[in-house]
Amino acid sequence: MNSASVPQGMDLANRLAWQTTDAVHRFRQEGWTDPGEAAAVSLVAPEARGAPILDIGIGAGRTVPLLTAISQDYTAVDYTPALVALCRQRHPTRRVLHMDARDLSAFADAAFGLVVFSYNGIDAVGYDDRMTVLREVNRVLRPGGLFIVSTHNRTGPGFGERPLSWFRFTPNPLRMGWRVLNAVRSLPDVVHYLHNRRLHYDGPGYSVRTAAAHHFGIVIVYATMQEQKRELAETGFHCEAVFSNDDGRRLTEGEDLSGTWWFHFVARKMASPATGA
Repeated sequence: MNSASVPQGMDLANRLAWQTTDAVHRFRQEGWTDPGEAAAVSLVAPEARGAPILDIGIGAGRTVPLLTAISQDYTAVDYTPALVALCRQRHPTRRVLHMDARDLSAFADAAFGLVVFSYNGIDAVGYDDRMTVLREVNRVLRPGGLFIVSTHNRTGPGFGERPLSWFRFTPNPLRMGWRVLNAVRSLPDVVHYLHNRRLHYDGPGYSVRTAAAHHFGIVIVYATMQEQKRELAETGFHCEAVFSNDDGRRLTEGEDLSGTWWFHFVARKMASPATGA
């Protein structure tokens, strides 16, 4: 498969994965995904208090109570019908729309003071569509508005995961029997991985790979911190802070990022798009 067809393949694989019963069940979780998400929201909360909020990739509604604690002027969107239906069921008084982040044309320019795209949702689309999402978010944000987005780390421990990577021979018959049993149980993971690896692709500062989540059923973008900052700058944002998922610390350029699975970026809409990266 050539690189031009990768985004379509990603879209199909991810939409199918997120509509499964297992995926819908997983999206029922409550609370913060990790300390980094909590730190990013805590940073913007005082300024965003009472402002209109757009919550992208709402899933089953995990972030509804987290963000409505900041503002009751709240709108949520997701492109998976099963998750939109579940979110509406769980939060019937909230405005939850079936919408793709690549097309936010239902919203006027400068309609929101804060936009949040959590749980690495932006990683589910190809590079060109990723840039489209960022431009759409910039358009619907007020000048000076804030944006929180998370993305997988290409230099982190999750990059390049493969099924059965743990499998090793052991002379102990009980241990070996247990490993073989687990390997048999993992066969769906292997099938998904082999099917999706045709979509693997490397670009400047980012890569497309099959991820272990949802039984290796999803294909996502992994980006370096520098690349994500560049993408934000190109689409009219200034990056104000980056937080690590593992311990919520604020990251700086040049430090060792090999233990960070994904990043949480806090960015601000600039008065006008940047002319360069």
